[in-house]
Amino acid sequence: MPQTAPRAGFLYPGFSAEDDYPAIERALGGVRLPVVHTLMREDAHRVDALLDIGGPDVLAEGARELRGLGVQAAVWACTSGSFVFGWDGAAAQVAGVAEAAGVPASSTSFAFVNAARHLRVRRVAVAATYPADVADRFGAFLGEAGIEVAALSARGIVTAAEVGTLGRDEVLAFVAANDHAGAEAVLVPDTALHTVSWLDELEARVGKPVLTANQVSVWEGLRLAHAASGTDGPRPRAGLGRLFATPAVTGAHAGPVPARHP
Repeated sequence: MPQTAPRAGFLYPGFSAEDDYPAIERALGGVRLPVVHTLMREDAHRVDALLDIGGPDVLAEGARELRGLGVQAAVWACTSGSFVFGWDGAAAQVAGVAEAAGVPASSTSFAFVNAARHLRVRRVAVAATYPADVADRFGAFLGEAGIEVAALSARGIVTAAEVGTLGRDEVLAFVAANDHAGAEAVLVPDTALHTVSWLDELEARVGKPVLTANQVSVWEGLRLAHAASGTDGPRPRAGLGRLFATPAVTGAHAGPVPARHP
């Protein structure tokens, strides 16, 4: 592979659906998407555990490892471990990753906002695997960005390990059951959930864009990697949902952290 291939790195807590990243790498071709697994002292979708998972000491250690891999951008690939800090806390978290990695950085929570804006989506349904109190925090985070949540579901799964066991049929049924007629897209915010092999099926099932955590994380990382190298953004590609199939607008969402209210 040529040395000029865009290289976006990901900090991924524990082990559950990390195989989504090499799957996207193979589907796209010509990119590198290295994953560094960060410390997860407790696997729990519980606020105190999530604050620990996304702590600055944990992320800095992983970010320094990404720096050694020569990435052009870094993404904290954990939605709940970023939005649980609130908008300003998540922005500070990203700034810490950027400092330790030495490259532009973002997180999955901000990736959802940038991806929704890329598709001009303002009203969404959220199909969350989390317990209700954690899912509500994601809804509030989206609200900070001016994205209206028409419906928010919470499946109530406590551990990432259990989320990672959900298969194709369960994921398709879960997303379809939690769509909303007034939503312009469905957001599925857990990087522990396998989704990338079924993105087109998901969108065909609900008839609208479906944005999933690992999908938006990769899109965000490549967007930043291209910007850092001064090259055009990812070219439209089929097979990974409408997000990857929609051409980028020059200069749009240039920064890793979007404006709170556009």
